[in-house]
Amino acid sequence: MHRRRYANPDISQKPASSARRAPCRLGLLRPLIVCAGLAVASCQKAGVLDPQGPIGSAQLLLLINSTAIMLVVVVPVILATLGFAWWYRASNPHASRATDEGYEGRVEFVVWSIPVLIVILLGGVIWIGSHQLDPRAPIPGKADPLRVEVVALDWKWLFIYPDQGVAAVNQLVIPVGTPVNFRLTSATVMNSFFVPQLGSQIYTMGGMTTHLNLLAEHPGEYPGFSAMFSGDGFSDMRFVAKAVAADDFDAWIKEVRGKGPALDNNRYAALAKPSIAVPPTTYRSVEPKLFDRIIEQTLSGPGRTGVGAAWSPPGSKVGG
Repeated sequence: MHRRRYANPDISQKPASSARRAPCRLGLLRPLIVCAGLAVASCQKAGVLDPQGPIGSAQLLLLINSTAIMLVVVVPVILATLGFAWWYRASNPHASRATDEGYEGRVEFVVWSIPVLIVILLGGVIWIGSHQLDPRAPIPGKADPLRVEVVALDWKWLFIYPDQGVAAVNQLVIPVGTPVNFRLTSATVMNSFFVPQLGSQIYTMGGMTTHLNLLAEHPGEYPGFSAMFSGDGFSDMRFVAKAVAADDFDAWIKEVRGKGPALDNNRYAALAKPSIAVPPTTYRSVEPKLFDRIIEQTLSGPGRTGVGAAWSPPGSKVGG
């Protein structure tokens, strides 16, 4: 009778051990769920992984090829590391471990020849791709290139359309399928112009001109920004590159010409003063050769823009 009072110890302990293991399993599942969520979120195409033009597509192909070439070495090394760690574990009696050091020429040849070949192949791919993606190289298109002059200011972007005689701040409108020829400079510190979905980040420097050619193959709004720190308002130095049909672009030019102020010397002096989070603005007309005069004024030193002084045309004296 007394034996019936004692339950089987294995049966009585199973529920308790299962209860203790349940929180551990949940604790292991949570990081896995978070990692899976991050992996799924990272699969969404955006930026350089979602090209909308020939330059962006070529850069993405170059990025994929370079990554694939590097993975030829990275993946075997990771697998070999895991394999060696598992085989030479302390509990494996079949793994032979030699204590004396020795030199093996074949191993040394493999260890050094594969990285050398990878560096040569990777360097060749990047060298050829970099020359093919020369920012100054014109892009063939069905229409004549659209000329746009870009000026980096504190902390905004000025886009001048010299052939159309209009300008815009923090707003870039371009026709789909038309090559766009950019001339870029800075009226203040060094900056960086970048529209990831169209490709080719390029620097803007005071007193200098850089060139860039891009083309949008599909209509849409593509974010652009400054990719280089330039001061307090750097994070708000953004714009939208809007690719529209040719007819819509002509309509936008006509609309801009019919409203808004003119970008003359006085308005440019006010625009050149540091400001943050400037809303998109358009100008119905632009002072002739303003872009070239900004470059000359930046080179002249005294009275240049970006330091709070009023802008004046080259050749005129400031303060008498």
